[in-house]
Amino acid sequence: MCESSDEQAAGQHYLVCGTEDCQENGQFYCNDCHRPLCEQCRDQHLKNPDTKTHEIVPYRYRKQRLSVEKCKHHPTRNIDIFCQECQIALCLKCFTKEHQGHKFDDLEEIYAEKYALWQGEFSKIQKYFLPTTQALKTDIEEDVTEIKKIMESIRTSINAEAESLKNLVDEVTSEKKKHTHTMEKSLLKMLKSQETTYDDYIAYLGKMNDEFQEYLSLTNKKLLFSETLRIKTIPETTRPVPPVFTKGKFSKDDISKLLGSVIVPNIKPEKRKIQPMEAVTTHMKSTEKQLEQTNEKSNVKQTLSLSSSVTKVREYSVPGVGSVWHVSVDKPGRLWVSDYRGNLVQTDLQGKQLQKIQTSGRYGYHTATQDGDLIYTDKGKKKIYRITPDRKITEFINTGDWKPLGVYSSRINGDILVGMIKDKEAKVTRYSKAGKEIQNIQRNNQGQKLYSYPHYITENINGDICTSDYHKQAVVVVNNSGHHRFSYTGQGSGFYPYGICTDVLGHILVCDYFSHTVHLLDQDGGFLYVILSPQQGITSPCGVCVDDENNLYVGQGNTNTVTVYKYLQ
Repeated sequence: MCESSDEQAAGQHYLVCGTEDCQENGQFYCNDCHRPLCEQCRDQHLKNPDTKTHEIVPYRYRKQRLSVEKCKHHPTRNIDIFCQECQIALCLKCFTKEHQGHKFDDLEEIYAEKYALWQGEFSKIQKYFLPTTQALKTDIEEDVTEIKKIMESIRTSINAEAESLKNLVDEVTSEKKKHTHTMEKSLLKMLKSQETTYDDYIAYLGKMNDEFQEYLSLTNKKLLFSETLRIKTIPETTRPVPPVFTKGKFSKDDISKLLGSVIVPNIKPEKRKIQPMEAVTTHMKSTEKQLEQTNEKSNVKQTLSLSSSVTKVREYSVPGVGSVWHVSVDKPGRLWVSDYRGNLVQTDLQGKQLQKIQTSGRYGYHTATQDGDLIYTDKGKKKIYRITPDRKITEFINTGDWKPLGVYSSRINGDILVGMIKDKEAKVTRYSKAGKEIQNIQRNNQGQKLYSYPHYITENINGDICTSDYHKQAVVVVNNSGHHRFSYTGQGSGFYPYGICTDVLGHILVCDYFSHTVHLLDQDGGFLYVILSPQQGITSPCGVCVDDENNLYVGQGNTNTVTVYKYLQ
C-alpha cells in the first residue's frame, strides 16, 4: 500500500496494537517485528532484553516489510540479503557457502529505500503529473469547443459575405438595367426628333406641289416665267449607334477572392504551457493577494443582490457637451463626461461644470484613477495624458505606432489597460501605474486575432479584462494572464457594443447602441437579462459606469443627459 493510502487508512480506521490480547491504538511500529504497537507495549518492548534493541518508530515512518521469497537453492530459507559484489539477492546459507568475504546489505533496508524513492515519485504522479496532464487534456477539450465555435463563426461570415455579394449583384444589376432604360429613352427621343423633321419636310413638299399646280393654271402661267423654283434639300439625319453589351470578365477565382479566404496564419504554434511544480510568478502572486484584499474590502458583496426592478434615482444635464459618449466616475460627487466631438467635461452631481478640456477622443478614452487623476488617450497624437487634481495636464505614455482607443484604470492594482489599433491589427496593453509596459494581449492560443476595434474597456473583480469591440460586434473577455475566456455576441443579429462596466458582484453591463438596450451578464458571460430598454426611456446608450455606492450611470448618444439608476438591493 502506498504511503498516502496508508495515511488515509490510518485516519479512517482504528489501528490495533499487534500485541496479543491488546486492543489499544497501535500508533507506533516495530521495524524488526513488523507489527504496530501501542504506547504501553512499546515501552515494554524496549524494556524486554530480547527486543530492547529493536527500532521503533511512529507508524507513518515504518519500514515496508519485505515480501517473503524462498531461495530456490534452499527452499526452507528466505531471501533476505544482497551481495554488493555479485549484485544478487540470496539467503544467508548461500552467502556463507559461496559469497564469504563479500560485502552485503540487508535486503529489507534496500527495499525500504527503494520503496521510499518510488513512493516519492508516486506522490509526484498524484500531486503534479496527473492533475497537470488532466488540465492539459481539459485545455484541449476547450480548444475543440473553441475551434468548432470559430469554424461555425467563419461559416456564418462566409454566408454573410455571400449574401452581401448577392445584394451587391442585385443592386448593380438594377442600376445597369435602369441605365439601359435611360439610354433607350434618349435614343428614342432622338429618333422621334428625326421623324418630326421628315414630317415637316414632307409637309413642305406638299405645299410646294400645291403652289406649282397653281402656276399651271391659265391665269398664273405667266408666273412660270417670272418665278424661279427652288426646292429645299432633303434634311440629313444620322442613324443611332445602338449600345453593345460587353460581358463581364470574371472567374470562379474572382468570386472566391471577393468572398474572402479561410487560411491558417503562418504562425508557429504556441506550446501548451506546463506549470513547473514549484513555479509561481511574482505578478500572479501579487495580483491574487490584491484580489483577496479587494474581496475582503467588499463585505457589502455578501449582502447585495439584483433587485427585481430598476429604479431611476436622478437625472441631470451636463453643460459643455452635446451628447454623452463616455462616463467616468471620479471621487464622490464628481463625474467626467465626454461627447462625440471630443469635449471632456468634469461636473458635480448637480450638473455644474467644474472644468472643460478640448480633446480629439471619442469613445471610451478616459478613466479616473484611484489617486484622483484622470487619464485620457489621444488617438491622433498616439499618446496618453494625465490630468492631476490641480488640473495640470502632462504627457503620460507614448504608444509609438499604435493608436490608443479605450482606457481603464484598474481598481485592483492601479494598472492602466489600453485598447489600441495599428493598420489591421488590434491589442490590449497593460501598463503599470508608472507607465511601464507590462503585458500585450493580441491573439488567442490558436494565434487568431482577439480584437478588431477595442473602443471601450473595463476590468472585473476577478481580474478579467472585458473589452467592447465594435467591429467584432462582441464583448471579448480574457483573464488577467491574457488567455481568452469567452466572447459575448448579443441576443440576436446586429449587436453593436459600446460602453461597458462591471459591478461589485462581478456582473458585466454593456450598452447595445442600435437596439437601445443595456445587457446584464454574469461573470462567465452568461446573459441574465436586458436591464435597461426603451421602456425606461433609453435611446442609443453609449456610456455606462457604476460608482462605489453601486449607482448605475448611463449616458446617451443623442442627448447631454446622464441618468442614474439603482439595480442592486
